[in-house]
Amino acid sequence: MSPRRIPPLFGGLALALTLSGCGYAPTEVPEPVPTPTPTVAAPAAPPTCDDATTSYAPPATMPSPGAMPEGSTMREIQDRGRLIVGVSADSYLLGSRNPQSGQIEGFDIDIAHAVAEAIFGDPEQIQLRVITAGDRIPLLESGEIDIVVRNMTMTCGRWEQIGFSEEYYRSGQKILVRQGSDITGLDGLAGHRVCAADGTSSMDNLIRLAPEAEPVGARNHTGCLVLFQRGDVDAITGDDTVLAGLAAQDPYAVVLEEAAFSAEPYGVGVPKDDTDLAAFINGVLEQMRDDGRWQQSYDRWLAPYLGEGSGQPTPVYGRS
Repeated sequence: MSPRRIPPLFGGLALALTLSGCGYAPTEVPEPVPTPTPTVAAPAAPPTCDDATTSYAPPATMPSPGAMPEGSTMREIQDRGRLIVGVSADSYLLGSRNPQSGQIEGFDIDIAHAVAEAIFGDPEQIQLRVITAGDRIPLLESGEIDIVVRNMTMTCGRWEQIGFSEEYYRSGQKILVRQGSDITGLDGLAGHRVCAADGTSSMDNLIRLAPEAEPVGARNHTGCLVLFQRGDVDAITGDDTVLAGLAAQDPYAVVLEEAAFSAEPYGVGVPKDDTDLAAFINGVLEQMRDDGRWQQSYDRWLAPYLGEGSGQPTPVYGRS
């Protein structure tokens, strides 16, 4: 074991959150500026594996909430009294702050609460820690958080650093532009400034697949949207789920209808050695399949923007 809906943007302003005590406290948001992109050439070929979506088989019998097995990662979390989850607070539809309730909510957040409920019997025994995409792996490696549920793509390279649950959603990378833009697809990005969040596979794909574009980094997708609204960038690229949320916040933004140019399987990130926790989460995801909670969450958050979809992905097990 390892140690242990944001509101629509008005006037290009965004709200960042940090966890303080038992609630959420607003903090000052630094002036969004483009960040230097560390890689200007196509990155080296990524590590390969048979299937990055392959995870650990769930327990034959799931333990009852509040009765996690002695010596397990889940028992360590139970004894602490809360599940610490790295999440986004600015990814509308996935993980964002509801301006009325002040709570962070979305599709990813529903997954996190389901895991907490399976451990404690109470979905509210949870600490949501707002992190950037670049924070995800370092905070798992340091043991500061138990899991990450932040639209995180499962890749062979990431498997070398952390572990994953089974795939819980299949996304794909697309492009967001202004209405009337001359950018009509990936090939049209040449010579344009294109924003992607730092530390994401979206940035790697942009550099690799559109080498004539000028990549611009930002700490998160809200930063990209602010730069986009100011005219500092011409397009944003990212997962279709994220772009749907951005387009819902800007009446002049549209997501190009061309097919996604990458497959982005989302998994719940866990520390590399916590294989029992990954298997347990897989059991939770299968419970959500059986009782319809996954579909209910999808229908609430994503279906209005992304359509009926293909349903909860079929799990692939085989790691040991």
